[in-house]
Amino acid sequence: MADSLFFPLAAKAPGDHSSFVFRNCPFPSRLLPSKPFPLHLNGSKNKLNVLALSQYSLVSLRYRVGPTPALDSDFPHPLHKGSVNFKSAKIYEQWDSLTAKFSGAANIPFLLLQLPQIILNARNLLAGNKTALFAVPWLGMFTGLLGNLSLLSYFAKKREKEAIAVQTLGVVSIYVVITQLAMAEAMPLPHFVGTSVVVGAGLILNFLNYYGKLNTTIWQFWEDFITVGGLSVLPQIMWSTFVPYIPNSILPGAIAFVLAVTAVIMARMGKLSEKGVKFVGAISGWTATLLFMWMPVSQMWTNFLNPDNIKGLSAFSMLLAMIGNGLMIPRALFIRDFMWFTGATWASLFYGYGNIVCLYFFNTISREFFLAATVGLFSWIGMALWRDTVVYGYNSPLRSLKELVFGS
Repeated sequence: MADSLFFPLAAKAPGDHSSFVFRNCPFPSRLLPSKPFPLHLNGSKNKLNVLALSQYSLVSLRYRVGPTPALDSDFPHPLHKGSVNFKSAKIYEQWDSLTAKFSGAANIPFLLLQLPQIILNARNLLAGNKTALFAVPWLGMFTGLLGNLSLLSYFAKKREKEAIAVQTLGVVSIYVVITQLAMAEAMPLPHFVGTSVVVGAGLILNFLNYYGKLNTTIWQFWEDFITVGGLSVLPQIMWSTFVPYIPNSILPGAIAFVLAVTAVIMARMGKLSEKGVKFVGAISGWTATLLFMWMPVSQMWTNFLNPDNIKGLSAFSMLLAMIGNGLMIPRALFIRDFMWFTGATWASLFYGYGNIVCLYFFNTISREFFLAATVGLFSWIGMALWRDTVVYGYNSPLRSLKELVFGS
C-alpha cells in the first residue's frame, strides 16, 4: 500500500495553562484524554501545582489508542479508558515512536521502486524514443494515482504523518510518470490536464484539511468525489483483468458509479442511518485498499496465463514492494487499523513475496535469495505480533488480532 502523523494541536489562549501539558507531557497526544485535566498555578506565576500535574499524569496513563472497528477505520483514532500498566507506559511510548519511524522508512523502498521507471522514461524522451513509453499503460497509472489520493485523504484524517508522506510520495512519483507519458503523447492531452487538476486539488485540499484550514463543505465534496471515483474504478478494473475470457464491457463501472452517486446523495440528505453514513464514509479508503490488493491478483493471473512473462519481472522490485509494505505492518497493528493492516499485509505477502515465490519456482532467482526473503518477512511479522502483545500486556497475539478485526 503505497499504502502516520502527530495530532495538530488547537491554538491556546495565552492564559490557558493546560497548553503546558500538551507541549511537555512525555506521552504522545493520542494518549491524552479528550478533555484536558485542569492545571492551576499556586502562588507565583512560575510555580506549577505539582499535585495537579501528577494527577494529570496518572489520568493520562489510563488512556491509550483504542482498537478501530473495520467500519470505523475511516475515522481518527478513538480514545478510551484502557488497561495500560504504569510500568509499561515507557515501553508503550517507545513502540509508538518506533512503529511511526518504520512507517516513515517505507518511503525509501517505495522511492527506489519508482525511480528506475522515471529514469528510463527520461532517457527515452531525451533520445527521442517516444514509442517506448507507450508500453506504460496510462490508465493503470491513473488508477494507482487515484488509489494514492484516496489513501492520502484517509491518513490525513487519522493524523498519521508517516503514512501521509508515503502516499504523497506515491502521488508525486506517479504524476511524474504520467507527465512523461503526456510528453511522449502516450496519454491524451485532455486526460492529462484533467488528471493535473485532480492531483493539484487533492494535494492542496488534503494538507489544508490536515492543518485545519479547510471549510467542512469543501472537504465533504472532495470526499464524495474520491468515493464515487474509487467505487466506480474498482469493479471495472477487476472485470477488465479477465478480458478476453469474459466480454469487454463498461457495465460494472457504470453500475458502480450509479450506486456510489446514489449512496453519497442519500448520506448527505440524511436518508441513511448512522451506520450507513459511516459505511459511505469508509468506502473511499476501502476501495483504494482493494485496488492495491487487486494488483497481485492481476499479476498472478497474468503469470498463470503467460509463464514466460515472469522472466520480465524484477526480483529487486518485488523485494522493495515486500519491504515497503512490510514496514507499515507494525504501525497498522499497533493503532488497530484493520483496513491499513489488511492492505499492507496483503501487498507484502501476495504482491511482493508472492511474486518472489513465482520467480523462485520458475528458476529466475537463487535459492539463497528466496530463503532470505522468506525468513526476513515472516520473522518481521512474527516480531511485530510479539512486540505488540508485550506492549499491550497481553498473553497471546491472538488477542491483538481479535481487537484488530472486531475492536475492543
